[in-house]
Amino acid sequence: MNEQQFFEALKEKGIELSEKQMAQFKKYFELLVEWNEKMNLTAITDLEGVYLKHFYDSISASFYFDFSKVITVCDVGAGAGFPSIPIKICFPHLHVTIVDSLNKRITFLNHLSDELQLENMHFVHARAEEFAQNAKYREQFDVVTARAVARLSVLSELCVPLAKQGGYFVALKAAAGAEELKDAKKALVTLGVTLKEEFSFQLPVEESDRVLYIFDKIKGTPKKYPRKPGVPNKSPIQ
Repeated sequence: MNEQQFFEALKEKGIELSEKQMAQFKKYFELLVEWNEKMNLTAITDLEGVYLKHFYDSISASFYFDFSKVITVCDVGAGAGFPSIPIKICFPHLHVTIVDSLNKRITFLNHLSDELQLENMHFVHARAEEFAQNAKYREQFDVVTARAVARLSVLSELCVPLAKQGGYFVALKAAAGAEELKDAKKALVTLGVTLKEEFSFQLPVEESDRVLYIFDKIKGTPKKYPRKPGVPNKSPIQ
């Protein structure tokens, strides 16, 4: 998917980018490739791959969830900024907080945000488990999202405590999503969310399977969650 195909594909989905937004994506790609030579941000560095598998794939969440109706978004373990920064470029009103456990990635994200002139961006170097126990962030966000961080039973423990009651947890998943959802049933109930909608679709060009899960935060998350760093991964709530 080249730049033009990317812009056209978004237009078909009702997202018409301005010249400024197009330039932001172009700059994002250039900086990603440049910084990737110094640190490992992504295995995908060709233009067609980045525009399809990172930019378009990230924004695909907005085809099914209306980001124009929310303000605060937290992205857990965003790595090089996915999915929240491509979404932010398309929906500039969003206030985005990204938490990542690797400081060099946070350095990249700060630089990227400055270069793209993004406003209302906040980057935090922390383990997700500790971040979600911080009163400043816990249950403060309209939407909490993540892409390719961990299986759903683990991911929900890192993300759900950050969503405010009445807010949402939006999980971007690949083909194994249905299996993960089954395994995560107990965790989701325990943490206070219920499945509102799920959408199955294919990433264009390569036709790989994707699933988007939108969960409603219906009650407060018990204070004991998330547990200490590493524990959710070792022994998910089952």
